[in-house]
Amino acid sequence: MFRRGLILFFLCSLSAIGRAQGTPDDTIKIDTRLVSVPVVVSDRNGRYIPNLTRDDFTILQDGVPQRIDFFATNEEPLTVALLIDTSQSTRPVLDDIKDSARSLVKLLRPSDRAMIVAFDYTTHVLCPLTSDTRELRKAIDHAEIPRGIVGTTLREAAYQTVENTFRPIKGRKAVIILTDGKDFGSRIAADDLLHSLEESDTMVYSVMFQTDERNSFRRTTFSERGIYGRRFPPRNPATLRRIERMAQMNRKAEEYLRQMADLTAGRFYASTDGRLKEVFESIIKELRLQYRLGFYPPEDKAQGAFHEIKVKVTRPEMVVRARNGYRAEN
Repeated sequence: MFRRGLILFFLCSLSAIGRAQGTPDDTIKIDTRLVSVPVVVSDRNGRYIPNLTRDDFTILQDGVPQRIDFFATNEEPLTVALLIDTSQSTRPVLDDIKDSARSLVKLLRPSDRAMIVAFDYTTHVLCPLTSDTRELRKAIDHAEIPRGIVGTTLREAAYQTVENTFRPIKGRKAVIILTDGKDFGSRIAADDLLHSLEESDTMVYSVMFQTDERNSFRRTTFSERGIYGRRFPPRNPATLRRIERMAQMNRKAEEYLRQMADLTAGRFYASTDGRLKEVFESIIKELRLQYRLGFYPPEDKAQGAFHEIKVKVTRPEMVVRARNGYRAEN
């Protein structure tokens, strides 16, 4: 009896030790410290450079070299979110955008997943993450501009997608935002969204398209041409001020979209007509050819601090795009 009790005690002790050393919580805690860095390497002509090894890369945090603890070059399934601006200003180009979005779906492989999100006065998840291309196309068909309701919750849609859906997902993932860039009605501040992206390893590709209204703002003398090509008196101060205000809003919107892309190693594109098939082909190709690096940063007592990341390649004449930093999680 004593020996049987001793054996049971020994087995229970081993089980307790195993739970203490290998619980799911411990694994998650360790994994979340890994800073994941998507990297795209190309030559001066924009051609992607394959077959680089771990030894070809150097990662620096705040100027200090870090050991590369994770390195991946093999192709992995993609996770993509397509965010479509369905606010009133997109009416002239929405059909072209939807046609282009269908072309993106054709580029996905059976192992890839995608989701479709529309945003106007609020955020609409038209299709959650799925590999079913029929469901994705159906969701794109349902992206419509609401009647009589004004709003463009761009930041809110991006924040919800990154935080609620993409944060726990590992691997190659990207958010593609199709918009004219101006935000009206988001409860998420501009800086809060940027901070969220700093904590994420999700790449953001922003595509800014021009509506008829925007096409009128060519960088010629404002007195030459007015909205939709109509001429107006060259010395009408009110008209000039209105056009200048709108042009300034467009410049500010473009600057923010570029900032989102640069912060995450994505790209910024400008479209004049909403036809984006070639843009999507470039994005998907780039996602498949990226390198993924990771490192465990030094212990950081200043929670929430921003740390600059610099990725270098030892080979000459290479162009490297990588996230430029991360914010230590609170």
